[in-house]
Amino acid sequence: MPSYDVFARYYDALTGNVDYGARAEYLLALLERFHHPAGLTLDLACGTGSLTLELARRGIDVYGVDASPEMLTEAKDKAAEEDREILFLCQKMQSLDLFGTVDTVFCVLDSINHLPDRETVQAAFRRVAFFLNDDGWFVFDVNTPHKHAQILRNNTFVYDLPEVYCVWQNRYTATEQSVSMTLDFFEKEDRMYARSTERFTERAYDRETLTEMLLAAGFDRVEFFGDLTFDPPAPQEARWVVAAHITNSQNAVFTG
Repeated sequence: MPSYDVFARYYDALTGNVDYGARAEYLLALLERFHHPAGLTLDLACGTGSLTLELARRGIDVYGVDASPEMLTEAKDKAAEEDREILFLCQKMQSLDLFGTVDTVFCVLDSINHLPDRETVQAAFRRVAFFLNDDGWFVFDVNTPHKHAQILRNNTFVYDLPEVYCVWQNRYTATEQSVSMTLDFFEKEDRMYARSTERFTERAYDRETLTEMLLAAGFDRVEFFGDLTFDPPAPQEARWVVAAHITNSQNAVFTG
């Protein structure tokens, strides 16, 4: 599992362009289209808890799970600043083990892409299905193969922020539709800069593969949308929103 030690400290600054409030509103509106009350909600791979907090502010009974202790430390600090008691658990998606079932699971900002291979994604889908109540919904988003091949590719991005200077370099592998990412952080210490490096890989999957894996996990209905829309994805969509429904969670395939 990659380390997110330094990345966690600057994640919010690096994703400052993300409107979590708008994303929370969209997700809840999507549930309304399905006539599904959010109920008890899990924010899976919650990171620093930005979406978790936006959902809590809207009255959703929500808690968060993430595999990174560093990310969860940031999430807990942000919740404490708002005097909110939100449960955060440190678990991997593929070995999710909740105290009980939930009605809705959200997983946003391409967290599924960060899982190392198809087998791990399949395991995560099975765990989510197992812990969903009957008539539950799993809504997540993924970076598309188009984004990996045409936008991320072998490109380099530079973030010159007040908090940190970050150089983000990508290496694209077409056969795996994957992008290996290297992030070099330069943190100012007196008159010098300390350099830290973190690496991780994102893998993209086509719609047919994602659908096949969700059905194999026990879901019975899968729908794809363009990012933050209720329309089918455009041909060159950078991010898909995927909504998967389960009628009878007893059909879910649990892996220990």
